[in-house]
Amino acid sequence: MDDTFEAAAFPAQTASRTMASSLEGLLRRDIISGELPPGSRLRVRELAEKYESGPIPVREALSRLSTGGFVIAVDQKGFRVADISLDELADITRTRQDIERLAITKAIRRRDTKWEGEVLAAHHLLRNIPAYEATDAQRINPAWERAHDAFHAKLVDGSGSTWLAHFCGILRVQTARYRQLSVTAPRSEERDAPAEHARIVEAVMSHDVDLAVSLLADHFERTARLVAEALSRQKKNI
Repeated sequence: MDDTFEAAAFPAQTASRTMASSLEGLLRRDIISGELPPGSRLRVRELAEKYESGPIPVREALSRLSTGGFVIAVDQKGFRVADISLDELADITRTRQDIERLAITKAIRRRDTKWEGEVLAAHHLLRNIPAYEATDAQRINPAWERAHDAFHAKLVDGSGSTWLAHFCGILRVQTARYRQLSVTAPRSEERDAPAEHARIVEAVMSHDVDLAVSLLADHFERTARLVAEALSRQKKNI
């Protein structure tokens, strides 16, 4: 059965799946931004009203997000936003360093000029978008977040491995959940993220595998340190 026939034969199911996909993106966005805080209850009826949807697509969207680690399904009690922790942050950071080290090494060694041009284009777009919202310097600009995600995705796309890119994407979106904390936290160190991005690109273009790997790992580590400071400070204030 082709997709056209299936959609015609089961319009209600198709519409529900489409709505669930849309809601999944909206809920993920609001979890990443912190609008839906870690550990908070996710009541289906309230979310249906908030996102102007029915309860069935909401429940399906929440179930999908639970497989990605953003939402926890609690037996007989519904759903809640997954907690964040120093241990998870460290695990995500180390795993991302390991897997992206492999991906960028493979990408640089392939020396694909088309990929290099796409990296340059993604970096150009990123550096020309303000990182913070004009009306709130404590919130990341959604347009910058999208460009930042696209830049890091492009770095690993050059590996030529669909599975590597897939796993890198999973870790990247989990990292984004913690990034907002690094923005709002008072900083014990000065950081120039645009300069970090620029140095990574320079290393890639010069085909310096060791330097690119080192710079990328340090880039992730700096974010993790800032987030860890924020989480530690929150615990002290509780």
